[in-house]
Amino acid sequence: MSRVSAFRDDVLGTCDAVEIGRKIREGEITAAEAVVAAVARAEAVNPTLNAIATPQFDSARAEATTTRSGAFAGVPTFVKDTDPVEGVPLLFGSRGMPNEPSTKTSEFVAQLYDLGFISLGKTTTPEFGLTGTTEALLYGPTRNPWNTEHSTGGSSGGAAALVAAGVVPIAHANDGGGSIRIPASCCGIVGLKPSRGRLPDVEGAALIPVKIIHQGVVTRTVRDTAAFYHAAEQQRPHRSLPKIGLVEGFGPRRRIRFFSQWDHDHQTDPECVASVERIAQLCEAHGHSVEKVACPFDLALADDFLALWSTMAFGILQFGRQLIHPRFDKRQVEGFTRGLARMFREHAFSMPAAIRRLRRFGNFYASLFDDCDLLLTPTVATPPPRLGHLGPEVPFDLAIERLRAFLPFTAIQNISGAPAISLPAGMSKTGLPIGVQLASALGQERTLLELAFELEESAPWPLICEA
Repeated sequence: MSRVSAFRDDVLGTCDAVEIGRKIREGEITAAEAVVAAVARAEAVNPTLNAIATPQFDSARAEATTTRSGAFAGVPTFVKDTDPVEGVPLLFGSRGMPNEPSTKTSEFVAQLYDLGFISLGKTTTPEFGLTGTTEALLYGPTRNPWNTEHSTGGSSGGAAALVAAGVVPIAHANDGGGSIRIPASCCGIVGLKPSRGRLPDVEGAALIPVKIIHQGVVTRTVRDTAAFYHAAEQQRPHRSLPKIGLVEGFGPRRRIRFFSQWDHDHQTDPECVASVERIAQLCEAHGHSVEKVACPFDLALADDFLALWSTMAFGILQFGRQLIHPRFDKRQVEGFTRGLARMFREHAFSMPAAIRRLRRFGNFYASLFDDCDLLLTPTVATPPPRLGHLGPEVPFDLAIERLRAFLPFTAIQNISGAPAISLPAGMSKTGLPIGVQLASALGQERTLLELAFELEESAPWPLICEA
């Protein structure tokens, strides 16, 4: 076992993004000093973690010498290699993508820049973000800083590894089936998937029959997540969603329901079950109304979601040159992506009915919150697996079966469009992070953040340098 920490006695220390931004605004440190320190940390640990797809260290150092504005002016970060950044290659973790500079910047990355962040580069992702571990053949495996023999989860695994290790306090992530929350759980950090429409859509989202992919960030503190969404909301308010506002602490007592088993065929690991029950007991001790329930979801929903997921792989293979890049080479695509595309072709006849069911699901999901405020579950069903367990060498059918066992809980909120947050909830007996997921009704990020603040204070999670 090898643990990797970038924390050191420099200008960043153990500060979160809010504190780094404050120090820059008040002249205690400069943006240039913050970026130089983050680059030094990245150079120290990335040879082991393998979490950076494309470094932008020189341009970041140059940018840090210019005057910046925004709530996070001068704070170093990274962008996931699923969004275009002008002048930087967009690889999607795929050997089929040409290594050429992008000619545009995505709307969400532009928003990050407007908030004042300085990007140090692109983070690793599995090919096209399609699986729950970050082990793309293009880059090689990204390693979990808590134990480098284990997975970071996916698909925002590079971002989560760098934040957990202490390179930067916050990094871009996105989530189509759990890809913010899964790596947050695996790496012991905070990951909020927001409500549909809260942030700008990913490129090409309108082509997916159900809009399941949402932008976001991963952080080490609830305060950073709350401050980010407040700043983003001030910059780009969403008129049809309730306002989040600046969340800085606890909220009223809530009605919480929890469950920890998805079905009888795939049993949740006892350590993950125990973490959920411990958090439920903690909430009850703090005056919340807590009730254990059976899983309220139709188990066939997972099949419908997988069918939808397969449409993306099919679209990439069939129309990659038109949709992604004119020099995209589908002959270089990994076996898992090919397997998903084959799954779509084999079940295309059933897709219209599956899409209808997925589109109707939002109404059922909303009804669950008629008499409760929050759902509490594991984020993932086991502690972080060893590298290779879900990797690209695994035969497709076995990989799908292992993914079903590992990730039953997170896709629900992508289908419904409602928000959910993963929070650290302890460590396994082998020293790996375990997370729990809190979910709420559409637009209720404030409810999630208020309880997250409470849990962070009452059961604080360690930094990797403290554990």
